[in-house]
Amino acid sequence: MPQVKCNHCHLSFDDEVMIKEKELNFCCKGCQGVYHLLKSDGLDSFYDKLGNKTITPPLNLEDDDISKFDTPSFMKNYTSLNKDGFYEVDLIIEGIHCAACVWLNEKILHDTKGLIEANINFTTNKAKVIWDGDELKLSDIILRIRSIGYNAYAYDSSVADEKATKAKREYFIKMMVAVIASMNIMMLSVAKYTGFFTGITPEVMNMIHIGEFLLSTPVLFYSGWVFFKGAYFGLKNKMLNMDFLVSSGALLTYIYSLFILFGAKGESYFDSVAMIITFVLVGKYLEVIGKKSAVDTLDKIKSSLPLEAVVIKGENKKQVALNSINIGDIIEIKTGEKVPVDGVIIKGEGAFDEASLTGESLPIFKKIGDSVYSGTINTNNLIHFEVTKDFKNSTFSSIVTLLEDSLNSKPKIQDKANEVSRGFTVSILTLSLITFLVWYFFGLDLGFDYEGTSHFEKSFIVAISVIVIACPCALALATPIASLIGISELAKKGLLFKEAKFIESLAKVNSVVFDKTGTLTKGELTVVKALILNEDIEKLNLLYSLLDTSTHPISKSVKKYLLSKYDLKLEKLSNIRNIDAKGMSAQFTNSEGKALSLIGGNLDLILEEKIKYDLKVENSVFIFAIEDEVIASFELVDEVKDYAKDLIQYLQNKNIEVIMLTGDNEQVASKVSSQLNIKKHLSKQTPISKAAYIKSLRTSGKIVVMVGDGVNDSVALSNADVAIAMGTSADISMAVSDIVLLNSSLTSLKDAFEISSRTYNFIKQNLAISLVYNLVTIPFAMLGYVIPLVAALSMSLSSLLVVLNSLRIKIK
Repeated sequence: MPQVKCNHCHLSFDDEVMIKEKELNFCCKGCQGVYHLLKSDGLDSFYDKLGNKTITPPLNLEDDDISKFDTPSFMKNYTSLNKDGFYEVDLIIEGIHCAACVWLNEKILHDTKGLIEANINFTTNKAKVIWDGDELKLSDIILRIRSIGYNAYAYDSSVADEKATKAKREYFIKMMVAVIASMNIMMLSVAKYTGFFTGITPEVMNMIHIGEFLLSTPVLFYSGWVFFKGAYFGLKNKMLNMDFLVSSGALLTYIYSLFILFGAKGESYFDSVAMIITFVLVGKYLEVIGKKSAVDTLDKIKSSLPLEAVVIKGENKKQVALNSINIGDIIEIKTGEKVPVDGVIIKGEGAFDEASLTGESLPIFKKIGDSVYSGTINTNNLIHFEVTKDFKNSTFSSIVTLLEDSLNSKPKIQDKANEVSRGFTVSILTLSLITFLVWYFFGLDLGFDYEGTSHFEKSFIVAISVIVIACPCALALATPIASLIGISELAKKGLLFKEAKFIESLAKVNSVVFDKTGTLTKGELTVVKALILNEDIEKLNLLYSLLDTSTHPISKSVKKYLLSKYDLKLEKLSNIRNIDAKGMSAQFTNSEGKALSLIGGNLDLILEEKIKYDLKVENSVFIFAIEDEVIASFELVDEVKDYAKDLIQYLQNKNIEVIMLTGDNEQVASKVSSQLNIKKHLSKQTPISKAAYIKSLRTSGKIVVMVGDGVNDSVALSNADVAIAMGTSADISMAVSDIVLLNSSLTSLKDAFEISSRTYNFIKQNLAISLVYNLVTIPFAMLGYVIPLVAALSMSLSSLLVVLNSLRIKIK
């Protein structure tokens, strides 16, 4: 029965089921629909990119399963809201076979109204999709993907573990087959090369060649299949990669040795075939172990949390899965149990071990009203707490997400290395061909003693050695292996890098800007002088109520002081307004119906409101007034953090400019700057002026790091090249930050600079090792001083050298 090709999927089919349309042929209505969809959307250039490759016809899936993508449970488990209010999801797209498929899916999604961003990784088929929930549903996105012949489902992180485990197991089996076979081949080859078989008959030598052939064949086609597969997909996408070099070098040597085996004159090189595959496979296995180790680290962290928690509803207690815990639920935690989600204690008090989050070795005492964080351990007493964050958004889960993202990201320098690697293979193949032609046509006889070999064999072996000795894998490993180790070391120090690229940014920084309160100082202000001008308890209640509207350290400290002296209650305030870097205001309607104006803040705010008050202080101050009458004033002192001076000195010794920005008055700013030997500071800074200053530094060509912790720092943090937030920071500050210091220790911040600088230096060393290796060894191979066996060993050693050099990051 005649077969014709579909104009969309390029698959052959019987003409009796054909859908004919002018000069077009379609195997089904799905292909016909997709073809016209692409035409109408101006995406018909897809067929030029597709070439002669075939694709899967459109899926004929029932749409009754599509609604699950919009259910609350699915959205809760697999999607998240970003800082811009858009939904994000990671999808695995089935049916992607080539770069054209990636291009088509990205184009069709980008042309979908309400879709903000769609990026597809060709290697993993993983797509990151961001969309506006007000204009588009997730089910619409899935249907859009299905409409062009592909399918999509939510990415599950457990899949990454399964794949990593499977890859490790497969590589190990392939490697062991290669090692065992190669050891047996080398027993014959060493004896042959050292002359033990000199004078043996051709028949016996032929039997040795047959033995080598039988041992090398499974090594090449079973153990080495991974390289053939990689080369195939590379060629399919018009790319020449490292796998092509390895597979082509081994295959050409194998074919040549077959000619020798079947009667041609010369020496067989089955031993080189086996060793090429074995040495490179060992290098690959080391890389797989590194990746699996990263996944295992995450699994170990994840597994430390319980799977369920005890939820109290009325008089009943029920075991509930973590994903099913909702904000507002009451959780019971017994002694020795881990906190599953974030919350606030409503019953009981006790000590909590927070070492897993902050590195703090001593338990932290918590009482009613204090926050508890997921991943910490209740060391004594029964505690009840109210859930403030669901599992997905809790501290521990957020840390795991950050680690996953940072391990999957890459520094900018890796992009440069990848660009070099892309042209590397073509260059090596060209050099190999030139080497063969020069040796063959000019009759060179240099380097290694090729006695007894033909002129063609000499030229061929030297050319193969050039292919085998070249090592793009060392170049490819240089950045990711060092980044992986660097990120792991940083995590051990309580430092979470949201992306690996910030290692490079931190290593290049030349200007560090610090917030003062809570960053360089402890943020635990103590009232050292209180002047209560009017002790009317009703007026003090208003002061207490105004303070309760703010989370600023000054407000919390004054509130704590008042509660230690008076029995106060909260009043209902209206028109509450925060005044940047100065204080706050509100109104209170008294029993007579009169609206009273309340003002609380620093001296500048009081003077701006034209309230007369004469006060000279060198410390932070909080003044409270009702209707232009000052009721009370408080002087507060905030001690500088331990090691703050050492950190500043360390940065200045590295020729990094240190600047302090604070909303506090000049007297306080000068005092702290003097204590820490900071040469430049700006006082009375608002969030907007902080951000503007950061922008001005960047405009002048500076690479700027901003370190802060409060809500008022969030705008400045978002404008820096690298934003660092303390672990005690407000949620919004941590959201816009690039690096989080879980323990808020300035020694950890120093570690961040040291480890980042060391990691970046080792990345550059690795790249240098790779480039120098290739520049030195390739000319030697072209001159004939290296046989394929030695070339394979040399190439693997270069990769091993890069890995071992990267491990030095751990050594101070």
